[in-house]
Amino acid sequence: MNVRFGIRCATASLCLCLALVSANPWRPSHAAETFESRHYALRVVTIAENLEEPWSLAFLPDGRMLVTEQEGRLRIVAADGTVSPPVEGLPKIGYGGQGGLLDVLVDPGFKENRTIYFSFSEPGDGGRGTAVARAVLGDARLSDVKVIFRQVPKSGGGRHFGSRLVMARDGTLFVTVGERGERDRAQDTTVNRGQVIRIHTDGRIPDDNPFVGRDGYRPEIWSYGHRNPQGAALHPVTGKLWIHEHGARGGDEINIPVAGRNYGWPVIAYGRHYWGGQIGEGHEKPGMEQPIHYWDPSIAPSGMAFYTGDKFPEWQGDLLVGALAYQLVARLELDGEMVRDEERILESLDERIRDVRQGPDGFVYLLTDSSDGRILRIEPVR
Repeated sequence: MNVRFGIRCATASLCLCLALVSANPWRPSHAAETFESRHYALRVVTIAENLEEPWSLAFLPDGRMLVTEQEGRLRIVAADGTVSPPVEGLPKIGYGGQGGLLDVLVDPGFKENRTIYFSFSEPGDGGRGTAVARAVLGDARLSDVKVIFRQVPKSGGGRHFGSRLVMARDGTLFVTVGERGERDRAQDTTVNRGQVIRIHTDGRIPDDNPFVGRDGYRPEIWSYGHRNPQGAALHPVTGKLWIHEHGARGGDEINIPVAGRNYGWPVIAYGRHYWGGQIGEGHEKPGMEQPIHYWDPSIAPSGMAFYTGDKFPEWQGDLLVGALAYQLVARLELDGEMVRDEERILESLDERIRDVRQGPDGFVYLLTDSSDGRILRIEPVR
């Protein structure tokens, strides 16, 4: 063999390999990191990266993941971290500020019906509003897309879309909507501002919703007086919906929304306005509910999950909450419907946590909120 020819071939092969690696932006490159917590040393492994402003994560029955990117892309991520091109067929999405493509939820009967639900900021007359659609997921595109809820009315501005989706045990769908920065309208039950919504998965209103048939109330309302709920999950034992919501300067809350109840925003709240003034009338008022837990100063919570897996036995039954501003995961130990203790983990990760999910493998998965967002898996070292 000609030596010069062999060198040229080897060089060409190396260049080709390097080009293929650089052409694949989805190959995880971060080394695993280790962090200490009260019960475990934690290994944080990057599953996928280079996601642009990822907002929500959901697992398909075969172990693949659906990930929303806020700008308006839905991705399918394989277990090895391979990220698909954008799934086609999404409706028009009003991206900007806190709006865009937001939560995603897989139907419990997905193996048979391939149905998913997703929330997004929908553009239209008056600006944008939180909307929810259902669709059938194919290999690379959505079909049979139908909007099943629209926030009324739409408005300008880019704040407080809420937007978490949770399927109740009876098959109805909970939707959280923010007050769109129009805080005084969170007490107006003729519009959709700062509420938990409950609908059937085809958009119909359940007959047993608390305000069905009552003048001055929209029938889809389950509870109201919320600010901007960006975390929601069903309690694994009681089946009750738990949510958390952003406060202003202090006053992030965890609530267990009861049908027909008023959770106070902006009449009562913990914390203060961003400019330092008092919010509303103080912390309490008859006819308005108290949170079961609040943070002051604000951690800016986003995403939440109850841990029920077997990989972290000491965490079973605990509530895991991501934090944007404080860049951590809050692990809340519960005693019934009371928060007994809080441990803050991954504080030195230096990443805004947008979503928290338990995977079917029992590990904890996180989405980091950035233009180079990652899917992270938390594993116990011991």
